Amino acid sequence: MALSALERIRLDKAAVDEGFGLRRPDDGDWLAYDSLGAPASIRLTYFDQRYLIGVNHPGAAVDLVQRWTKWTDYNSLAAPADFTVFAVSDTEPLHHLIREIWRLARSLPIEPLRVFEAETRNLPRTTEAERLVVQRVGQNVFRDALMIYWGGCCAVTGLSEPRLLRASHIKPWAKCETDAERLDVYNGLLLAAHLDAAFDAGLISFSNEGEILFAERFKIIDREASGISNGMKLARISTDHKLRLSWHRDNLLSGSAASGLPL
Repeated sequence: MALSALERIRLDKAAVDEGFGLRRPDDGDWLAYDSLGAPASIRLTYFDQRYLIGVNHPGAAVDLVQRWTKWTDYNSLAAPADFTVFAVSDTEPLHHLIREIWRLARSLPIEPLRVFEAETRNLPRTTEAERLVVQRVGQNVFRDALMIYWGGCCAVTGLSEPRLLRASHIKPWAKCETDAERLDVYNGLLLAAHLDAAFDAGLISFSNEGEILFAERFKIIDREASGISNGMKLARISTDHKLRLSWHRDNLLSGSAASGLPL
């Protein structure tokens, strides 16, 4: 199979524009790219009127398969070894998917932990003040990872003003047993400040379908005053989010009611 010059240009532009600017030798029928900023490689081709995008980052592949169409017709075109392949029909979703791969590779475990360990390797931790410095570094790394994972937008409202966004731990920092758990993006949500405050206080949580839940003590008048309403839901939710949110509902949300059932 030979790619046309036009399709090569489109694929190359998508890779370079979305963070995969290191061109590698072709992998059979696939164009090959690496990234300086993300620990992942991609493979691209055009076949049967679809753009095919392969990724070798296992965590990114697991996250993406919940939202994107996986390529399974390997009898017609074999996937590169150790790559999971997705199919899209146009250049706009092609760019979007590659951008998601870059974001996920930058933010998923264990990348934030690696950054944290590198930044704190030489910091003392003897006194409480020194430990607080290390904690602040970790919280900054965690926020950066959530900003990347959620594309700089609130996971519920889509708000994109950074000064109004908070990195919300699902299982609180102090309750986590390891730094890996504290820095896991699936143990967090990027939320607008008012949602973060309510989530942290156990006034709201989210179901396994991403729908908002309310604690019984969070009265309707206060919900309306704070702009938190029935029908709100997470823009997306992964299996790993569900595990953490179950902990949040069981431990922090007291007397919850399903979304849409006013109290």
